[in-house]
Amino acid sequence: MENFSFFVEGIDVRGMLLQHKLLVTVAVIALVSGFKIKLSAFLRLRSKQAGQDRRHAINIIKNLINITLVIGLFLYWSDELQKFALSVAAFVVAFVIATREFIQCIIGFIYIFAARPFQVGDWIQVGDYSGEVTETDWAKLTLLEVDISSYSHTGKTLYLPNNMLLSSSIKNLNFLKRYATHTFAITRDQSVDLFSFMDELLVRATKHCEGFYDVANRYNSLIEKRLDVTIAGPAPSAMVSTTENGRNRMYITIFCPSDQALEIEQKITRDFMQLWYAAQEIRRLRREEVAVAVAG
Repeated sequence: MENFSFFVEGIDVRGMLLQHKLLVTVAVIALVSGFKIKLSAFLRLRSKQAGQDRRHAINIIKNLINITLVIGLFLYWSDELQKFALSVAAFVVAFVIATREFIQCIIGFIYIFAARPFQVGDWIQVGDYSGEVTETDWAKLTLLEVDISSYSHTGKTLYLPNNMLLSSSIKNLNFLKRYATHTFAITRDQSVDLFSFMDELLVRATKHCEGFYDVANRYNSLIEKRLDVTIAGPAPSAMVSTTENGRNRMYITIFCPSDQALEIEQKITRDFMQLWYAAQEIRRLRREEVAVAVAG
């Protein structure tokens, strides 16, 4: 080597790399991007053939490639960056202030990478947004939106900036993917005493849950042990209250598979209506009997 340069068949490779940094940078980014796309497609194909969910591993590999590329380009341009930083220090300070949210996104990514409050495939809630995590990177969090009230995907994709992870609460809803404590309310007028048929309604609700009762019981115990809390279930429960307008309201709580929650809710609502109208009919017949007795 002479003057820190080396030659390949008369070509000063080191000199070319230093003189054409922009061209080399664009070429490297293009090559790495193409490699990342090909590698992701290959790993997805392998995971699909193996019947395994490797989205989390693929996501980590993509992020490692991105970080390696950024570090490599930073070292490659270190001289220019150093000169730039020394000559325009004031501009850099202003730039940092202007890109505060962008920096917060990077800090948010470091936070989720270190703390691991969730991983790819988990159901989470960030602020008012809920969904299944599909990908994380240094700028954003990608979610497949989930409607918590129906425990199903809406078909929408959410892109949340990572700075939201620093300013909003993060709830891990992963347990809701299989079983959920589902509570719903039914409101009627005061013509019927809801307590008169509440026991019968719970008996019918229990029958609707018989098919998965044993599994629900084990899953319920598992959640209680992991979270160290007591949750409702697996047996259905009910509570009666009144609204601000003086109407009767019954709250029914069931612990059931998430994908069956709305179906079971409809079955219990149907039973409620049958019992309510039956009680109303009995009340009407008693009134008629009293009226006949008084008239006689």
